[in-house]
Amino acid sequence: MTALVTLLGLLALGGLAPAQAATAAATGLHISDGRLVEGNGNDFVMRGVNHAHTWYPGETQSLADIKATGANTVRVVLSDGFRWSKNSPADVAAVIAQCKANRLICVLEVHDTTGYGEDSAAGTLDHAAEYWISLKDVLAGQEDYVIINIGNEPWGNTDPAGWTAPTTAAIQKLRAAGFAHTIMVDAPNWGQDWQGVMRDNAQAVYDADTTGNLIFSIHMYSVYNTAQKVTDYLNAFVDAGLPLLIGEFGGPADQYGDPDEDTMMAEAERLKLGYIAWSWSGNTDPILDLTIGFDPTQLSSWGERIFHGANGIAQTSREATVYGGATEDDTEAPTAPGAPSASAVTDTSATLTWSASSDNVAVAGYDVVRVSGTTETPVASSATHTVAVTGLTADTAYSFAVYARDAAGNRSARSATTSVTTGKGGTTPAAGCSVGYRVVNTWSGGFQGEITIRNTGTTTIDGWKLGFAFANGQTVTNMWGGIPTQTGGSVSVAPASYTSTIAANGSVTVGFTGSQNGTNTAPSVFTLGGATCATAA
Repeated sequence: MTALVTLLGLLALGGLAPAQAATAAATGLHISDGRLVEGNGNDFVMRGVNHAHTWYPGETQSLADIKATGANTVRVVLSDGFRWSKNSPADVAAVIAQCKANRLICVLEVHDTTGYGEDSAAGTLDHAAEYWISLKDVLAGQEDYVIINIGNEPWGNTDPAGWTAPTTAAIQKLRAAGFAHTIMVDAPNWGQDWQGVMRDNAQAVYDADTTGNLIFSIHMYSVYNTAQKVTDYLNAFVDAGLPLLIGEFGGPADQYGDPDEDTMMAEAERLKLGYIAWSWSGNTDPILDLTIGFDPTQLSSWGERIFHGANGIAQTSREATVYGGATEDDTEAPTAPGAPSASAVTDTSATLTWSASSDNVAVAGYDVVRVSGTTETPVASSATHTVAVTGLTADTAYSFAVYARDAAGNRSARSATTSVTTGKGGTTPAAGCSVGYRVVNTWSGGFQGEITIRNTGTTTIDGWKLGFAFANGQTVTNMWGGIPTQTGGSVSVAPASYTSTIAANGSVTVGFTGSQNGTNTAPSVFTLGGATCATAA
């Protein structure tokens, strides 16, 4: 898992001059007027996720699963052998082939450089550059499909000014070796650049690449906990005409703060900048897993936010035109989807399914809206023709409709509406449940907890509401697997779409982070649908 910054700082604005245009002939993906474009000159805005391939080489199905979310990009973790087992040329060639087979743009990165200067186990950018040169035969001819991210977060918080010279040298080393690919460089301060070193030296680093085919990557975690910090940083590059993307970002709160992912995603969409969320699955701390156990049918709350939320991947991703995605000349909208039908309706959620639309090129995704008179409220997006709508109110009537859109952003006419009334709640069986509670990790002012709900009865629980109370002023700050509501110390948890059903003898797990003031007594009583459950160790 990417290391997070250990010091917080205020982001001061620095002056940047307009970027120079590329001087070399464009080959495949390249930079033009400060923007990443394809070989045909069409803008390419990355909408993707990170995948920890080097630590999970057997999870090759993940690339197809990532594509199925609507993503157009995957950033793949590799190792140059300095810290972890080196990914061989054959393995890297196979990754590229899978990216292409799944119509994904492939950002390849060396992770061994993470936190150099502060983490004694980290490797250098020069070592990473040598690794890329050893892969030249594999990478040659892949300029339409592959971006080379020289090294992940290649400097820690110790003397981050030391980032500039080795970054420039690594870029020039690859160019001298004949690489024409778009090169991506990460910021210091564990990628978050909270001291502004990359921002203030970006022009000089960009100018040192004679091809002009260079893009900067900022990683946004808890340093970026206000809208102002996010917008100031992104706009500093945009105003200077320098290419930038959010190469990693998180949303769940951690011990350092609460990232403002809503602003990150909204501003990236407004400015047409790429973003790549961290990460598909397999983190040591699962708070940033988009999927649970690499299972695409089990999205965490973070995954739901990234894939189906406002400005999320399903809503904003456009497939690269090199794979046949729509060009900017496509002005024909898809046909209207069929009226949605509802299933698996609980007191807080419902699954909607509709007949697919057609398009002259391809349908990129669907947007579900709640309709109230003449008012529409977006509630979910999906790359397929089904989606789970969560966060609903018990015993309430809703009206939903669907729009289709294509890769060029053309939107269909609205489907017919369908009415759904949620359940009354409190219908969980009065017996047959046990709850286990444990603290996974603690830090000053915060902690991570895990709740396992087991159905010890003989029939399936379909929809539930968990209740418990904190005794020492603890509060839930973020949750995955459930939707919390807290009043004082009392906490009520409704299920996420993927945890709403508990088979007989089965269980579901809800994870969360919370705040605490030094005393953190575990809740002693848990109820499910108002009935008291047994407690389990």
